[in-house]
Amino acid sequence: MSFNKLHRFSATLAAVLLVLANAAGQGLNNLWMGGYESWNVPPWGGSDIDFFLGTPSITVHSRSIDLSYTTANITDSAGNLLFFTNGVVVGNALGDTMQNGSGLNPSDYTDNWYPTGLHLLQANLILPIPGTTHQYLLFHCTVDQIPGFTSRYLYISKVDMSLNGGLGAVVYKNQLIYDGDLQPGRLLALRHGNGRDWWVYAHELNNDVFLRWLVSPYEINGPTIQHVGIVRPPDAAQVAFSLDGQRFAYYSGDFGLDLFEVDRCDGTFVQTGHVDVSDAYYGWGVAFSPSGRFLYLSAETRLHQVDVDATDIQASMLEIAEWDSTYSPGFPFATLFGASKLAPDGKIYISSMNTTDKLHVINHPDSLGLACDVVQHGITLPTYWSNSLPNHSNYHLGALDGSICDSLGLGVVERKPEFNLALFPNPNTGAFTLSFAPQPVAGWLEVYDVNGRLVHSEGIAPWSQLKRMHTNLQAGVYQCRLRFGEEQVVRRFIVE
Repeated sequence: MSFNKLHRFSATLAAVLLVLANAAGQGLNNLWMGGYESWNVPPWGGSDIDFFLGTPSITVHSRSIDLSYTTANITDSAGNLLFFTNGVVVGNALGDTMQNGSGLNPSDYTDNWYPTGLHLLQANLILPIPGTTHQYLLFHCTVDQIPGFTSRYLYISKVDMSLNGGLGAVVYKNQLIYDGDLQPGRLLALRHGNGRDWWVYAHELNNDVFLRWLVSPYEINGPTIQHVGIVRPPDAAQVAFSLDGQRFAYYSGDFGLDLFEVDRCDGTFVQTGHVDVSDAYYGWGVAFSPSGRFLYLSAETRLHQVDVDATDIQASMLEIAEWDSTYSPGFPFATLFGASKLAPDGKIYISSMNTTDKLHVINHPDSLGLACDVVQHGITLPTYWSNSLPNHSNYHLGALDGSICDSLGLGVVERKPEFNLALFPNPNTGAFTLSFAPQPVAGWLEVYDVNGRLVHSEGIAPWSQLKRMHTNLQAGVYQCRLRFGEEQVVRRFIVE
């Protein structure tokens, strides 16, 4: 991938991105990177899924770095890649190792088992350092004791993107912040209720302890210990926050689903439910729907939906898909249900637990039962992927409006719906793009003709920021109305 992403720009698109670059909070988590080192032609090599313009754009890229289970990346406000990591090295926007970016997570597991990229889900995490514009912290771990599958150390490394001509450099790496038995991976971050700082979470091994650190502009405080939930021996698991940060899920095939409510002010969890998933011997994928009402559980050969708002959460569990016996590109690479992630387009994508060229997709995750529309192997990738779903945080989450910790005046998104709506190009041919500030609730888009008749309508997912429209509108003047809750904004446009 070139540093300036020249393959993404035409003169028209460059103008579009110039508009978007001025919208606060754009980018950051739009890019999903996966695939392998480009040692041969596709289907080997790297490929990216870019959600910056709403509809996912899938492209092939030449990289010298594999991306498997352990992957994280971050973009700038215009959606351009800054850097990425596979748990072993930090890569720059050229697809090569960043300056001082090699040698992460020293251990026998890293050096001898997976020297080209760790095979641990959610084992690295990238956070912008609060109060800075070009410095980032990377939290990361590996397996340090192979018998027992234990992470012994949690590290941080620091990246400064102002160095090396804008390609960035790792300022320091493998700085120890925790020494103790940890579950490998399960690293997640949540925006503090003040809208600026971050909570970072990990879980101890063979214990019921969640650990959390507070990342502020000045320091990293922690860990703080909380006993909650069950004692957890080594397990295959994935963890997830809802988009609004109010709920947390920990799911493993061995021990089922545990649900928690979250206090963003002090970072604590309160357990609210448990769901037994008896057919999930090796399943471990979990993702919330955009509203946070539904959870989706990957149970290897089956996919389940759970209604978190139900009175009886266990009874609410529905089987919504069973593996259709597809292998891709062929046997034995089964397209099973694995790691899951909610994307910026409001859909949930599910990896296949194998090196395949397919992803499953849930098109309407806020719909009950089969109406959620599961499409098995609905996304065909140009290169092989191996569970390469990035460990992104919700960078757009604002301050917790009205709470005791909302003291910094940073709750722009949740306190006042300043949409910053832009519609371009205008005039157009019926194909146009909307950009707007992300909102914490679902929205609705309506298009009216000059006589006030509704000619098009569709939903907008919470926290989305772009919508690409392809309509069959006749030439004329139209009004576009975007609604979030009781607030709305209107733009007029012309179809030629």
